[in-house]
Amino acid sequence: MDVLLLSRIQFAANISFHILFPTITIALGWLLFYFKLRFNFSKHPVWMRAYRFWVKVFALTFALGVVSGITMSFQFGTNWPGFMETVGNIAGPLLAYEILTAFFLEATLLGVMLFGINRVPNWAHTLATFLVAFGTTMSAFWILVLNSWMHTPVGFEMREGVAHATDWLAIIFNPSFPYRFSHTLLSSALTVCFLVAGISAYRILKGDAKKAPNVALRTAIFGAALVAPLQAFVGDLHGLNTLEHQPAKIAAIEGVWETERGAPLVLFALPNEETKRNDYAIEIPKLASLILTHELDGELQGLNEFEGAHPPVKPLFFGFRIMVGIGLLMIAVSWWCTYSLKRHKRLSKLQLQVLIGMTFSGWVATLAGWYVTEIGRQPYLIHGVLKTADAVTDIASSNVALTLAVYLSIYVLLLIAYVKTLYGLASKSVDVEEYDLSLPGLPERKANLHSYRNTNYTNNSEVGA
Repeated sequence: MDVLLLSRIQFAANISFHILFPTITIALGWLLFYFKLRFNFSKHPVWMRAYRFWVKVFALTFALGVVSGITMSFQFGTNWPGFMETVGNIAGPLLAYEILTAFFLEATLLGVMLFGINRVPNWAHTLATFLVAFGTTMSAFWILVLNSWMHTPVGFEMREGVAHATDWLAIIFNPSFPYRFSHTLLSSALTVCFLVAGISAYRILKGDAKKAPNVALRTAIFGAALVAPLQAFVGDLHGLNTLEHQPAKIAAIEGVWETERGAPLVLFALPNEETKRNDYAIEIPKLASLILTHELDGELQGLNEFEGAHPPVKPLFFGFRIMVGIGLLMIAVSWWCTYSLKRHKRLSKLQLQVLIGMTFSGWVATLAGWYVTEIGRQPYLIHGVLKTADAVTDIASSNVALTLAVYLSIYVLLLIAYVKTLYGLASKSVDVEEYDLSLPGLPERKANLHSYRNTNYTNNSEVGA
């Protein structure tokens, strides 16, 4: 393989691994803040138990996100020198803002969250939790400013082949940023809701009779039921924005080969780039035009109008359908579980097993959506400004292949260790104050429950999660 393809694969591998962790920490920080506020107002220790369990998960996830982010940033210089040479005047400050306003804030105050519960005033600990959550969001803000600008570049001028900023407000609030930022935040919320629901369901089915996992489970289910349909709405708005600024991407996503009016919505097909048609297509007439133009006979540009300058079709076509399919499944499962919790005050064993199976479904949807976004920008690195092939390194492809193999090996091991650690934390047995015997499969444990001491958090006593 040539150095261009290897460098693209290496960066894709790095960012695929890295994005898994900010996707969790962004929303998990706010969930921890919610748990802390509920404890402050109710004084019920169950909220602190939930906080103490999930702050460990947050710290582990944050650490892996930092490590993978550092290695990824090096590749701007090693694999893509043309990127910083061309747009470094814009990309450099935005990355610096992310480090100064977000990373230091998170890294500094995370220690207070973890170790300051009984060492600082309660208001200070709550403030630290808020600032860490705010820091994760600001980190996403600056990174997505840069990423969105790469898709819809504005507010600059080219001088001797180098981009110079002329309007920083236009750069920051570029045309695709509001949609990409809100879509990413909602994606993080859904990822965390199903992560929390899945791990909590696992704890319950493992015989954890405490109320903390049940409280976390209910919070996550209700959160997902609210966020999932909102994500579908924002995703539709994002699609309309993409149609305006990157019509070739939409044509690839929808499998539209020729410009046409009343384009059908292709539910499934096998796109064939050689014959320029969709084999074995299952279609709904005119629906793609209706969704994207709000007219039954609305015109959609086809890939024929972007000959030689459109992204590969199959990754976008299938990636988009994977993302949407998981999103629809999230809506169905969250509403199903919400109905059971509202009507029956409990979930069945089957529902708990389904939630366990969907623990990392947010990761799959996030990666699918990210691939659609990033591959859909090809053949450009900066849309309409800098082609990917013009920014790649000229080092030997064997060097890139070697480092790619090392990266992949380390990332696989780290990912396995991360997942095993999560389930290890969930399986850990601790003595606690309260048990909820109404949960499925637990009444038979009643005779074996040991006595426990009423523990008061405010007296510096440790309470199990």
